[in-house]
Amino acid sequence: MPASSQTAIKVATPVGTVFGQIVFGYLADRYGRKKMYGIELIIIIVTTIAQSMMSESRALNLVGVVVFWRFLMGVGVGGDYPLSAIITSEFATTKRRGAMIGSVFAMQGFGQFAATLVALIVTQTFRGSLEPSATPADCDSNCSLAADKMWRIVTGIGAVPGCLALYYRITIPETPRYTFDVARDVLKAERDVIAYMNGVTRPERGLDELQRLRDKDRNADELRVPRPSFADFRQHFGAWRNGRLLLGTSLSWFFLDIAFYGLGLNNSAVLHTIGFAGQENVFRMLQNTNVGTLIIICAGSIPGYWFTVMLVDTMGRKNLQLLGFTMLTIFFIIIGFAFNDLSRGAFLALYIMSQFFFNFGPNATTFIYPGELFPTRYRALAHGISAASGKLGAITALAFDPLRSRGANPDCKNSSACSPWLDNIMKIFALFMFCGLISTFLLPETAQRSLEDITVEHGSAVVALSTPKRHPLYRESSSTGMTSVIPPERSFWDWRRRSSQQSYRMRLFSADSRV
Repeated sequence: MPASSQTAIKVATPVGTVFGQIVFGYLADRYGRKKMYGIELIIIIVTTIAQSMMSESRALNLVGVVVFWRFLMGVGVGGDYPLSAIITSEFATTKRRGAMIGSVFAMQGFGQFAATLVALIVTQTFRGSLEPSATPADCDSNCSLAADKMWRIVTGIGAVPGCLALYYRITIPETPRYTFDVARDVLKAERDVIAYMNGVTRPERGLDELQRLRDKDRNADELRVPRPSFADFRQHFGAWRNGRLLLGTSLSWFFLDIAFYGLGLNNSAVLHTIGFAGQENVFRMLQNTNVGTLIIICAGSIPGYWFTVMLVDTMGRKNLQLLGFTMLTIFFIIIGFAFNDLSRGAFLALYIMSQFFFNFGPNATTFIYPGELFPTRYRALAHGISAASGKLGAITALAFDPLRSRGANPDCKNSSACSPWLDNIMKIFALFMFCGLISTFLLPETAQRSLEDITVEHGSAVVALSTPKRHPLYRESSSTGMTSVIPPERSFWDWRRRSSQQSYRMRLFSADSRV
C-alpha cells in the first residue's frame, strides 16, 4: 500500500474524532446529554459494521471507502469522550467522583486486552494460510485472502460491545444538573433524580440530590444563571481565571497524546527491541506482536488504570498528574539517552513502567479534569475542546513517524533496524512530557469538592442574586463584596443534624458581579 494511503487511513479516525468531540460536546450542552449519548453510539456501531463489510468496485476505491468510514467512526468515538465523562461526573457523589469517572475510562484497558486477544485468536485460526509467507510483501493469494478476512473479523467484532450497551444508553435518565441548570426544568430534574435513585443507587444517596434541587427551587426566583450562548462563552472563557482552566486541560491533553500515540505508532519497533516481534514468517510476526502487546497491557496499562481508580480521590487529580508527567519525563530521558546500552530486560521494564504511569497519571486525569472544572452549561463543550486538543496531539505525532526511519538502510529487514532515530524520538517525547508537567500548574485541585463549589470557587459559575438580603441565610462579606448562602450538606441526614451550625457555605456573586 502506498505511504500516502497508509497516512490517510491513520489520520482519518483522529480527524473525525476531533470533529466529533467538539460537535457532540456542543450538542450535549444544547440538547442534553441523554439524547446525544445514544446517537454517537449508533454512529459507532453502524460505521464499524460498514467497515467490516465494505468492498472495492470499479466506481469505488477501497482505500477511499476505508477512509470515509473511519472518519465517520471517529466522529462517533469523539462524541463518546465528553458524554461518558460528563454523565458520570454529573451523577457521581462528591466523595467518589474521581473513582467513578476513572473507572469508566479504565474500562478501555479491558477493551484493549479483549481486542488484542481477539486478534491473537484470529491469527491462530488462519495460521495455515500465513505461515508459508516469510514477509507481508511475500504474501500469496491464500495469505492475502486470510489477511482480508482477519481484519474484517477483528473490526466487526468491535461492534458487539456497542450493541450490548445501546439499550442502557437509550434508557439512562437525563442528568439532573443539566435539567435544572441548563433546561431549567426543576420538576423534571426531580423526576430524573428519582429515576436514577430507583435504578442504580441507594435511596440515601438520592436524597442528597433531591434535597439540593428542592432547595434550589425554593430560591429560583432569586438566582439568575446566564443562558449558554456564543457571547457568554466568549465572555466567560475570555476571563483569565476561567480561560486558564481550559488552557490547562487542553495543553496537558495535547502534550500527553503526542507521546502516547507516538509510541503507539512505533509499537512494532519497540516490541522488536524487547524481543516480541520475530519475523520467521507472517504468522510468527503477528503472533509475537499480539503476545507482546498483551504482556504490556496486563503488566502496565491495566494496573495503571485501576491504581488511578483506587487513589485518585485520596491523592488528588493534580498530584497524580504531576507524578505521572514527572515519571514519564524521567523514563523517556533514560530510554532516549541509553537506548543502545539497555538490555532487553531493562528496556522492557522501563517501557512497562512508562505504560503504567501513562495510565496512573495524565492519561486518566486529563479525562477526569474537564468533567469537573467547568459550569454545567459549557461542561460538555469544554471537555470536547480539551479532548480535541489531545487528538490534535495524536495527529501531530504522525509527523514523528517519518523521523523514526531517518538514516535507515533501504534494505533493512526488521522494525528495529528500520528505526535508527527511535532514541531521538524518545528524547523529544521527554520534552513534551515536561511541557505537560508545566501546564498542570494551571489547574486547581478538585478532589472532595462538589461541582458547584468548584465552579463558583474558580469563577466558572455566574449566579446573581436579585434581592440577596431578603434571604435569612445570605451573608454579605464587606472585604470580598461576595454573598454566601448555606446549602444542604452532602448527605441529607448530615444536613439536618448540622444545619444549626451553619458550617457549610457556598459563595455566590452578588447582583453587580461579572465573570
